[in-house]
Amino acid sequence: MGNTKKHIQSERPGSSIQCAFKVSIIGCGNVGATTAYALLLDGTPTDLALIDLNKEKAEGILLDLEHSLPFTSFTKLTASDNYDECTGSSIVIITAGKRQVEGQTRLQLLADNKKIFRDMIPKIAAAAPNAILLVITNPVDVLTYEALKASKFSSQKVFGTGTMLDTARLQFHLSEKLKIHPRSIDAYILGEHGDSSFPVWSSANVMGKPICGFTGFSQDTANQCYKDTRDAAYRIIHDVGFTCYSIATATCELVKNIFADTHQVFPLSTLLQNYYGINDVCLSVPCVIGRNGIVQTLQIPLSDDEKKKLAASANLIKSLL
Repeated sequence: MGNTKKHIQSERPGSSIQCAFKVSIIGCGNVGATTAYALLLDGTPTDLALIDLNKEKAEGILLDLEHSLPFTSFTKLTASDNYDECTGSSIVIITAGKRQVEGQTRLQLLADNKKIFRDMIPKIAAAAPNAILLVITNPVDVLTYEALKASKFSSQKVFGTGTMLDTARLQFHLSEKLKIHPRSIDAYILGEHGDSSFPVWSSANVMGKPICGFTGFSQDTANQCYKDTRDAAYRIIHDVGFTCYSIATATCELVKNIFADTHQVFPLSTLLQNYYGINDVCLSVPCVIGRNGIVQTLQIPLSDDEKKKLAASANLIKSLL
């Protein structure tokens, strides 16, 4: 990005309050812009920085968001083409990179986005050495690993959204069949955020009642819900050209829980070490989230078949590292 430090910003009227919870978003495409909008409406960040190679685009989004401020909690907004604008960030959300197009898998984005990350991540790490790096760019599992190695941060501080959105999609599709609110359904997608992901049916339940124990609900129905989940992004990309709203909502939820230090559990892409014998690869498993990032990973019970699927995801991602 450019060498100039020039940027535009909205100042907090009549205030000298220091930044308390700054979030920076790298990349102002559809995902980055929608995430910024979701965070602004939520009001969790006190400061929100938009950073993009196309400085005018970042500034244009900022100007549009500024006009929402009379209706929201005030958030200091800045826009820049320089990674130094990340300075002071609690969280840096990375959405920059080439996006998936129709007919393309997430893994086919790999070569171009690896190059982008190897140039970008060290600059972000230098500007915000104490920040959490939250990776959204696909293929998220490989790029989370790249961000971890390039930043030299601890794995507690570098993780990806992984199958958090896949899990939300599965819970939604199950809720339609069960006629139960998605928040009451404990069913998760683990492994790769991609075609080798898998649902953990062995422990899927509603308040302890197994999913397949509901009248009229079969394993075939469950499998169809997973298929609809796995293929969701392909359908949306076919119809719209991109996905943005659901991942922005999921990211906002994650940021809120980091800020509030809730220790809530989410399936996130994190570095695995001796997780069912899997090492040195980033995949989604249940993670406890706090103000400093990932507090711990939970090694939940898996069936033999689920262990094989997790290993298959690990082997696929490792082949790309």
